[in-house]
Amino acid sequence: MSRHDPQHTATERTGAAPPDPEPLPVPIAEYAVIGDGRTTALVSRRGSIDWLCLPYVDSAACFARLLGTEDNGRWLVTVPDAHSVTRRYLGDSFVLETTYESPTGTAVVVDAMPISDGRADVVRHVTCTRGTVQVRHEWVVRFGYGAIQPWVTHTRGQDEAIRAVAGPDSLVLRGTHLPHAHDHRHVDDIELRAGESMELDVTWVRSWEPVPEIVPSPARVDSTRVAWGLWARDARYEGPHREAVIRSLLVLRLLTDFETGGIAAAATTSLPEDFGGERNWDYRYCWLRDAALTLEALIEQGFTQEAMQWRDWLLRAVAGDPADLQIMYRIDGGRELPERELTHLGGYAGSRPVRLGNLAAGQVQNDVLGEVMCALHAARDAGVVESAASWSLQRHLLEELLRQWRRPDRGIWEVRGEPQHFVHSKVMAWAAVDRAIRGVEEHGLDGPVERWRRERDEIRADVLAHGWHPGLRTFVQHYGADHTDAALLQLVQVGFLPADDERVRGTVAAVRAELEVAPGLLRRYRAERTDDGVAGGEHAFLACSFWLADALARIGEVDEAGTVLDTLVGLVNDVGLLAEQYDPRGRRMAGNVPQALSHLALVKAVQSHAVAAATRSSEVRVEGVR
Repeated sequence: MSRHDPQHTATERTGAAPPDPEPLPVPIAEYAVIGDGRTTALVSRRGSIDWLCLPYVDSAACFARLLGTEDNGRWLVTVPDAHSVTRRYLGDSFVLETTYESPTGTAVVVDAMPISDGRADVVRHVTCTRGTVQVRHEWVVRFGYGAIQPWVTHTRGQDEAIRAVAGPDSLVLRGTHLPHAHDHRHVDDIELRAGESMELDVTWVRSWEPVPEIVPSPARVDSTRVAWGLWARDARYEGPHREAVIRSLLVLRLLTDFETGGIAAAATTSLPEDFGGERNWDYRYCWLRDAALTLEALIEQGFTQEAMQWRDWLLRAVAGDPADLQIMYRIDGGRELPERELTHLGGYAGSRPVRLGNLAAGQVQNDVLGEVMCALHAARDAGVVESAASWSLQRHLLEELLRQWRRPDRGIWEVRGEPQHFVHSKVMAWAAVDRAIRGVEEHGLDGPVERWRRERDEIRADVLAHGWHPGLRTFVQHYGADHTDAALLQLVQVGFLPADDERVRGTVAAVRAELEVAPGLLRRYRAERTDDGVAGGEHAFLACSFWLADALARIGEVDEAGTVLDTLVGLVNDVGLLAEQYDPRGRRMAGNVPQALSHLALVKAVQSHAVAAATRSSEVRVEGVR
């Protein structure tokens, strides 16, 4: 699989990018992720855990250096004088192995968050494999997103441990070499010789509970590695870019809470879309849209258990009046996501504000039910049996959508400007009705199908009358506009028009002409032409770029789709991760990481290209026979 390499990444072709601010901290692409099915941690190439929320991905961070400084908390285990650092995941897992080569020796660090044992632990194991190495260890705990300095006690003896406590939270550090207190942090320098090792284990526990017994880490780490690998083994895809597909599927599973079934859009908050600007959002929640698209990608690869789990999550989360449907929820299904700012954090690369919660939770976005209905229909096609409760829910939500699809909304990009009649929203409303009709026609479900057919036809006629620009030969972003939007590429994915329709081909060409800023890389829209209510610009949006490859494959431009895919897959970092956006001029990732939407779009685009390539080959063989 191609890797993130400055010598092989795309360079900017057209369009103005946001200005460069002060020098960047650790590049976003230099972070790997580990996780336990409930939360995740970001580990820098140099061994610093700079972001960790416990016990859940949307809990408060206890290490928040990612958005501030070392004084906002981090856990560093590194070889300071290493001249070479390489890393990999062990097999198809999130067990991270980092190798440090120094002038005097070699050290290997294994980082993992054990899964399936109900604990919230981070395990770090250091082994010197050659010569001697000096290992630097720093443990700086700051609860409340780096704001709260804890009370720390050091218990010595047989059960030696360091415990940091603040309010309801505590972290317990145990291991073979524990650091020493120094200036509100714990530090140590350890010399290891060949064959020597040290183990470190951090456990989150509620402050009033006793510390759980320490469990030998090698067995837990190995069982974690095996568990991830067994899950990934069931993926169906066999073809080009398989390594990228498997890693992306693993990321999607990592962002799915093993207990509740809620799917986080990303592991982080406030990593900037515009370096130094205000386009910084909290993505640690379950967007119905992103989660539904994630399910489609997983179902296509044979993972139906996740579909059933998320459907049950959906039933719990949206229970009540269909008019109260939110477009996002907390991972446990909670509805309260008030947006506020953390003024004590300076932000990544000075990008402020740092935000918690998300104001978009209260927006009306008429496309959302379309994505949900498409995913649930895909689940039916894959053999997931529809329950009476889940079909009843879909019918009630659909009736509410039919009452409001004619109204303007905030759209897929959650604009904070004036609502518009977004073409993508209308098309996805059509898709919602279409999948309900197919539920009746293809799966024997009950519903007023004749009325639904009339509603579907009305929506389609409305879009063709007001969303198509005959002069430009393209669909436009919203009614009355003369510019495009990369979300229009989804028209062909949901079957609104046949792939060979000239209006589809014209739209793909127009989107590319207007929004492509480097080969294969698209912006979502032109910020200067879209009233999104936020200052500044942004970079190429990776999901949209994969949508381009997907659309090209579907309309028959298979070779060009392959070229675009080769470029995009080549942007993954050294452990296969993608953020939300990519800056081709600065050759750097931007936005929250790892981003579910980017990874699911990769999976679906690769699959679409493989299907299109196979279909073309079959047609060529048949033609040859004739």
